[in-house]
Amino acid sequence: MRAPWRVAVVGGGIAGLAAAVRLRDRAPADTEITVYEQSGALGGKLRTGEVAGSVVEFGAESFLMRDPAGGESAAVALVRRLGLGERIVHPTVGQAALLVNGGLRPIPGGTLVGVPGDLERVATVARPAADADLDAGRPLLGADDDVSVGALVRARFGDEVVDRLVDPMLGGVYAGRADDLSLVTTMPALARAARVEHTLVGAVRAAQAAAPRAPGAPVFGTLAGGLGTLVDAAAAASGATVRRGAAVRELTPAGAGWRLTVGPTREVELVDVDAVVLAVPARPAARLLAGCAPEVADGVGGLDYASVALVTLALPEPELPELSGFLVPSTEGLLIKASTFFTTKWGHLRRADGLALVRASVGRYGEERQVQRTDEDLAATVHRELSAVLGVPLPAPVAGHVQRWGGSLPQYTPGHGDRVAAARAALRAGHPTLVLAGAGYDGVGIPVCVRSGETAAGEIITALGGSGT
Repeated sequence: MRAPWRVAVVGGGIAGLAAAVRLRDRAPADTEITVYEQSGALGGKLRTGEVAGSVVEFGAESFLMRDPAGGESAAVALVRRLGLGERIVHPTVGQAALLVNGGLRPIPGGTLVGVPGDLERVATVARPAADADLDAGRPLLGADDDVSVGALVRARFGDEVVDRLVDPMLGGVYAGRADDLSLVTTMPALARAARVEHTLVGAVRAAQAAAPRAPGAPVFGTLAGGLGTLVDAAAAASGATVRRGAAVRELTPAGAGWRLTVGPTREVELVDVDAVVLAVPARPAARLLAGCAPEVADGVGGLDYASVALVTLALPEPELPELSGFLVPSTEGLLIKASTFFTTKWGHLRRADGLALVRASVGRYGEERQVQRTDEDLAATVHRELSAVLGVPLPAPVAGHVQRWGGSLPQYTPGHGDRVAAARAALRAGHPTLVLAGAGYDGVGIPVCVRSGETAAGEIITALGGSGT
């Protein structure tokens, strides 16, 4: 009689939870799934809290509704699988702005993460270089090339387009710099088009055409009640045993499976399993891999991360523009790199008493010391800078919250995809029942992480002799 499979999911973020749900859905019914989460809370960068009696996201606030091919994103599919489809809500105000020379200007349309497909439309915020995006008779990128986003866009459109458009857009997502971030990893659709197209304008238009969106279709969604409901529902649907406050300190081969060393040295627990989904950031993953797969550890362990802080203020009846928020280029010299007007952007959060919730993101890669300021200093600086940007003195906040995410956003340098592919190939060859999942490998965003976790679960099922489809 076959013994039940025992699968450990190390990491209780959304990638790990998505893996656990997929295992429950597609592995044999008696499979024993255990999720090990070092902290006391599941969800990773999905964390819902409360400020002044209102639900507020202290981490990721929304997910993309569509996947790159135009279908429902993996996040939406998971939401529906968990019975939460009726809770999906969309922004009621979608227009955001850029801070340019101290003033707010609407972000121009027709761009792909700030990279323009129509140079005239971006002239309100940046002056593209004249006659630089010329057809040289060959594709922008070779078949196996990867470059930084900044290098490609500067060469084709000039510095202003990068500094005022692309850099703040990427900074809002990755807290990184366009000149450091991999085109292939952060903008895969544009990278694919650049292997065919001879101009960057042509590549942007081709990438946009490859993922058509119905007019008026919402780009983003979130859940009424907060994304914490997604975390709770996924944990419940997985049927997994959830171990919070359970740090996995060592991972060693044990027969055909794996032995996990869990907990502090004085109370060590040894757990034997058949397979492991390693859904933790790259550096802790590298530490666990160092003994059993040192070449893989070397391949993933060099990934660096940025630290950010999210400052939420509850303001009584402030004068706010009808915008979802704004982005701040680093050239503007502010601590804030982005701000969201929550109660303007999300209609379901608006309050009858006029109290507004405003969140600001602080911290760019290489500026970790800024994030180490005290809560009081961060909140006061954000309040002061918001007032200056809006040109009106904002009322004193009646409540606030500072959420720090230390080492939270991966910085994908050129060649990242190849390094991850090599690491995974090495694991498949030597340790097929050990699989990597999460943002450190496949990209940021809830849909990408969900897909990463589900793919990892499929690989585990296949490796154990089942059908991963």
